[in-house]
This record gives sequence, structure tokens and C-alpha cells, in this order.
Amino acid sequence: MEKRRGRSSQGVTIREVAARAGVSPMTVSRVINNENNVTPATSAAVMAAIQELKYTPNPAARRLAGSETFRIGLLYSNPSVAFLSEFLLGALDESSKTGHQLVVEKCGATAATEKAALQKLLQSGVDGVVLPPPLCEAKSILAEIAKSGVAAVAVAAGQPGPDVATVRIDNYKAAHRMTQHLLSLGHRTIGFIKGHPNQTVSDQRLHGFLDALSEAGLDPAAAPVEQGYFNYRSGLAAADKLLALKDRPTAIFAANDDMAAAVLATAHRLGLNVPVDLSIAGFDDTLIAGTIWPALTTVRQPIAAMGRAAVSMLLDEVKRRRGGGTSAPAQQLLRHTLVERESTAAPSGK
Repeated sequence: MEKRRGRSSQGVTIREVAARAGVSPMTVSRVINNENNVTPATSAAVMAAIQELKYTPNPAARRLAGSETFRIGLLYSNPSVAFLSEFLLGALDESSKTGHQLVVEKCGATAATEKAALQKLLQSGVDGVVLPPPLCEAKSILAEIAKSGVAAVAVAAGQPGPDVATVRIDNYKAAHRMTQHLLSLGHRTIGFIKGHPNQTVSDQRLHGFLDALSEAGLDPAAAPVEQGYFNYRSGLAAADKLLALKDRPTAIFAANDDMAAAVLATAHRLGLNVPVDLSIAGFDDTLIAGTIWPALTTVRQPIAAMGRAAVSMLLDEVKRRRGGGTSAPAQQLLRHTLVERESTAAPSGK
């Protein structure tokens, strides 16, 4: 049988990724290298193909003679495709620039599948592991990593851990600021959709919201709050409940953009004019925030930058450990930004 040509050492070629995404190999390369001349829709298609095929780019040529190429593991089970796509773009960009190999592994939602996926990564010989949410706070995963002795970086964890490097934003302050923005527009009945209870950031965003209400002289206990799970479907269910209330909110703040987009879809279905009848705010500033209509007011979490920082921090942590360093793992707190778009305005009659 003729030997198949053009396959990378990881088993999948850039041409196969291009064929799956319906683009040229050059476009795939541009997406991997985070170049500006690619549309968001094309980038999303390429990232989806990369995930489906489990493509790992070949490491770039070593920058310095004798330098070492590391294998970086990235384990994920994030329910938000938008968050994951941006994060992977940042991580791929940094690993490509520094000439190191990024190995991506998906796991299921149970502790058993998480552990199995982690063991697969560890057995492949990775030098360290990047953990985006929710795995950044999964106790079983963190315990296995500690037992293995490999370096790790937790991304978007609610609080920095003593034994793991962390890159994050201040979720409490970000949610507090967004709530202040809605209050400044004149809203007094503001609904909130919580994030998944398995993530510390969900509580931090909720408390930022409630404290801002209290500081404005409103009763936080009276605020309409519904449970969400950081996915679109849960946003639909929460929006149905909030918008069916007798004292319907004039604004709804969802703990991520996927759920905020679901609120917007529900508002359209009910014939509500956004933002005249209902203001909607999200969190993350993922691709969906700027592409739906009207575009979402949201908190910009620098997701791609967090991906780049996670890879850089992991490389530093691997080198620190190999050099016998005894200092505590690094912690980075990145800046968030409030992005005001067309989905929020003063309530009708103001």
C-alpha cells in the first residue's frame, strides 16, 4: 500500500484542517499565527476544524541553537465554544511564536473522563498542562497534576492557588462595574443570570452584582436571579423565567455572553424592543457579542491574551522547576474593560 504523504508527526496535516474548514492552508496558518487579515467567521471555522481533527501544529524552528522544545498540554471541557475558540487562538499564537508544541485534549463532564483525559496527556510526555475553566478549579485534576509533578497554569480561576500558577481577572470588580453602568442608565429592576455553580467566578460575579445594588440603596434580596450554566440553552430557560415575572426587569445582566445572547433571542421572540423595552448585558466579549443584533454591551475579559499568558507562564514554570527554583508559582491579574454597545440604554420612560 502506498504510504500517505504530507502527514505531520502528530498524524494530521494543515491541508486536512484546511479541507475540513473549506479554506486554504495559508488561511489556516494565518489563524494559528493570529494574523489580522482573517474574518471572525473564518477563524471560528478553522478553530472548529482544529478541535475536531485534534490538529497540533509542528513546533517552529528553534530560535536559538541548543534551545529545548517543550510539549504543552491543554485540557478542556468548556461549555462555551466562543470562549474556547478565543482562548485556543491565544495559546496557539504563543506556542507557535516560541517554537513549542501545543497538545490539545478534550474531556467529558465527569470526574472519570477528566482524569482519563489528563492521564492521556501526561502519558504522552507533556512538560506541563494549561487548565482553562472549569478544569482550573477541578480538585481531582489539580490533585492528579500535583501527584505527577508536572507544572500547570490555571486560567480564569476565581482565586489563585498556592501550588499552581494562575492568570485571571477580577470578576467581582468587573460585575460590580457592569451593574453600576446599568444603574447609571436608570434601571432599578435588574435581573441576573448566574454562571455554573462549579466555578468560583460565578459567585464572584453574582456578589459584584448584588453589592452594587446594595450600594445604590436597592434591596439585593429582591433582585430577580436565575441559575444558568454558562451555555446558551440555560440562558434561554433563565430568560423565560425572568421575562415572565409580573414585575419584569428592565435590564438583565447575564454572567457570560452565550447566556446574554439567549436572553436577546428570547426578547426578540416575545416582541420586546432591545434596548427600549429591555437592556441586556453580558460578560467576556466573545465573538458573539459583536455579531448579534443589537451588539452586546459586555465586560471584555482578555481571553486570547489569557491564552498567550498561560503558555508563557507555563514555559517559565517548567524552566523554574527544572532549574531547582523554590519560589511560589507566578500569578497574573489582567485588566478587564466595560464595552458599551447597542443592547443597553435608559429604560423606557426615563
